[in-house]
Amino acid sequence: MSAQTELAVMPPKEKALQVFQTPKGLDPYLQVVRDKIDAFVPDVTTRKGREAIASIAYQVARSKTALDNRGKELVAELKEIPKLIDAERKRVRDTLDAWQEEVRRPLTEWQAAEDARIDKHNDRLDWLRNRNDLLAELTAEQIKARIAEAEGVEIGPHWEEFEAEAAREKDKVLATLRAGLAKREQFEAEQAELARLRAEQEAREQREREERIAREAAERARLEAEQKAQAEREATIRREQVAKAAAERRELELKLQAEQAERAAAQAEANRIAAEQRAAQEREASARRAEQAAEQARLAEIARAKAAADALEREQKAREADKAHKAKVNRAALEAFIAGGMPEDCAKQAVTLIAQRKIPNIEIKY
Repeated sequence: MSAQTELAVMPPKEKALQVFQTPKGLDPYLQVVRDKIDAFVPDVTTRKGREAIASIAYQVARSKTALDNRGKELVAELKEIPKLIDAERKRVRDTLDAWQEEVRRPLTEWQAAEDARIDKHNDRLDWLRNRNDLLAELTAEQIKARIAEAEGVEIGPHWEEFEAEAAREKDKVLATLRAGLAKREQFEAEQAELARLRAEQEAREQREREERIAREAAERARLEAEQKAQAEREATIRREQVAKAAAERRELELKLQAEQAERAAAQAEANRIAAEQRAAQEREASARRAEQAAEQARLAEIARAKAAADALEREQKAREADKAHKAKVNRAALEAFIAGGMPEDCAKQAVTLIAQRKIPNIEIKY
């Protein structure tokens, strides 16, 4: 095994039995590994440093394998002392496993923090991308709220290497939402126009029905009057033919009948006028209902616009309050650093680096 892949120096084969039989006989060889570990300074801030940590951890693992294999060879050759050798093998494995974990721990912790940071950015990107979900099922007001949410996403250095992608996703989702809003507003306007046209059509049909009823009533009254007058004329002729002596009586009866016909005609005219008045009243009522519906729609639109504006104002106040709170906490930390003897410029730089999470294992609690 080469020195490049292991840290321990192997005991000579002729002395291996004595070393493995002696309690803690491998400690001098383990100490060689321990000394090299202690002399190593881990650095996770650079790629070269992280690769060096992984390399020495691998060498510790290879040292474990080399020492363990030397013990295996003794066990194979000397069956009578397997328990001593196996015990020492286990102790060496456990020790070197622990040392391997110790050496690799800074890299492991750095990788966990890096994964958490990247996951946080990805979660925020997923939230931004999902602003246009179920777009076809949203009203214009709901789409406006989604646009306000997307516009409220700030793009800056806090996105780190995801800043460009976040900017692209924000532009993309805003373009989709705005196109969807234009389409939805056009659809809602068309629906409102259709409703208005249907209302006008219904009013026109109602007016035509009422006018037809009035005309039919007037026509019936006219026909009845003409039929009655014709019947009276025929009766007069028959009465004149039967007896001239009843002329005065017949004349009186005709006069009475004529008066009745006039009253019937007057009644028919009154019925016609009443029907026209009812039709006019119904037209006026229909117009009032249309005006009331339009006013209710206008008030509802005003209420929806106010609700959206209130929501935006609440969000802005919340962001300002959060910003003020963080500034207050950062100021307290700055004053504490200065009170501890740190120059103000250094204190400001320290607070800025900690707030940006650029100092491992140190954070400001807001």
